[in-house]
Amino acid sequence: MPIVAQSTETTDWVSRFADEVIEESERRAPGKPVVVASGLSPSGPIHLGNLREVMTPHLVADEIRRRGHTVRHLLSWDDYDRYRKVPVGIPGIDDSWAEHIGKPLTSVPAPKGSEHPNWAEHFKAAMVEALAELGVEYDGISQTEQYTSGVYRDQVLFAMKHRGDIDAILDQYRTKKGPAKKQQGQKPVDEAELEAAEGSGAAAEDDGSSAAGYYPYKPYCGQCEKDLTTVTSYDDETTELAYTCSACGFSETVRLSEFNRGKLVWKVDWPMRWAYEGVIFEPSGVDHSSPGSSFQVGGQIVGIFGGKQPIGPMYAFVGISGMAKMSSSKGGVPTPADALQIMEPQLLRWLYARRRPNQSFKIAFDQEIQRLYDEWDKLAGKVADGSVLPADAAAYARAVGTAAGELPRTPRPMPYRTLASVADITAGAEDQTLRILSELDPENPLASLDEARPRLDKAETWINTQVPAEERTVVRDEPDVDLLKSLDDQGRESLRLLQDGLEQNWSLDGLTHLVYGVPKVQAGFPADATAKELPSEIKVAQRTFFALLYHLLVGRDTGPRLPTLLLAVGQDQVRKLLGA
Repeated sequence: MPIVAQSTETTDWVSRFADEVIEESERRAPGKPVVVASGLSPSGPIHLGNLREVMTPHLVADEIRRRGHTVRHLLSWDDYDRYRKVPVGIPGIDDSWAEHIGKPLTSVPAPKGSEHPNWAEHFKAAMVEALAELGVEYDGISQTEQYTSGVYRDQVLFAMKHRGDIDAILDQYRTKKGPAKKQQGQKPVDEAELEAAEGSGAAAEDDGSSAAGYYPYKPYCGQCEKDLTTVTSYDDETTELAYTCSACGFSETVRLSEFNRGKLVWKVDWPMRWAYEGVIFEPSGVDHSSPGSSFQVGGQIVGIFGGKQPIGPMYAFVGISGMAKMSSSKGGVPTPADALQIMEPQLLRWLYARRRPNQSFKIAFDQEIQRLYDEWDKLAGKVADGSVLPADAAAYARAVGTAAGELPRTPRPMPYRTLASVADITAGAEDQTLRILSELDPENPLASLDEARPRLDKAETWINTQVPAEERTVVRDEPDVDLLKSLDDQGRESLRLLQDGLEQNWSLDGLTHLVYGVPKVQAGFPADATAKELPSEIKVAQRTFFALLYHLLVGRDTGPRLPTLLLAVGQDQVRKLLGA
């Protein structure tokens, strides 16, 4: 059954946008499917910042589907963009790839060892797989196929015929008489646009101006395939177009009505597609709020093609804990596929659904992921008991499923931090993992590790790929005899009290009560006394006791949560290491 996203108009950003998009679609194209759009350039790894370009319209489209409307979510793969530079940090490439700069992405070889036919398909594949796991429904459109098959031929001829009108709009944003004055720290329009293109997936390129005049069409060279070409003349009647290539010196005259090896420049290409597809909603990066950006200029150029600019928000950047703003032209930036290795799709969907598009947020690859999972599980509990707030309920519903139904989920979602600790201690040994997890709740033991999957697998991958080796937990083989001999009476008494209660309290809850209770009992208070009933010195005594246990068990000041660590080590080994 589909998951219903219950929300109120005043609290849920997705519902508010859905209202606006439905109203606008009925005004522009009554009776037709609602069209929302995204665009991605497979110029390199498609990162988690790019994912917001897809998730924002996806969530809105899905809400519209839940209301019974027909929706098309178009995902344009900008694979006919030019290859701008050789990215750093990409395995399987070297400096020789520089010879392909200027070619379409689909004409550039894939990195060595890839099973894909070209550069674009190589980087597109991981995103396609990730979107499927995330439950994102879309209609994919290859811009290489659109242009090379002649789908846009009429639009290209129309743009060339009306190049004067387009040039007049672009001219409003060009700087002709020296550099314009700018505020301190403000970037020139062309530099801001370059960053906008890189951040949003658009290809940075010139706007079609040259000494020979303005032409909004850029041929790819018939000899070297590069776009380092200049249109030298064009005849509207015959559609004859002449160009020269500065890369190889080739020149030719072609009939544009029959020529399919080129594309409109970006600032014309984007609004052309808005009009051609009838796009109602499409978000864009905050970079596009700069004067002269593609989105702002496109809002004027789209009228030449008889269309209207889509409505849609500017979306803020997505960061990674400990990393700067991401750029898809650089290697090493986390992708959706990377995130889905360490977190379930529900959690990743929730991170995008709970924040308004204009709010930036970070995705955790460090210890923060444990806190995020705690927050997620707490939200699930509130949904289950009915205490959740409307906006939180809506975000949860959008995270766990779509209009088509629920996403696959972990049958028995144990705390992520517990699973990570167990994976850390056991080094992935399944028999030990099952033993420990089955002892967490003796009254309802885990029968199979499959009940804890895929969350268990995500936590194990996080431990193995994101936690530095020096932070991994290694349980001692033999007791720390010197430390045990140095203990005073209070220290020895604390270890005796703990060992006396191990067998009776051998569960996650029982051991939690026990380890926190030992310092209370030593101070003369009941083990179940609350914080309000205890002096502040008890917290100091607890920290001292915990540090002693960590040193005796793993030789460090800290480690996994002690109840989980004790279960993982096992009663016999615990008693041995504590000097029984």
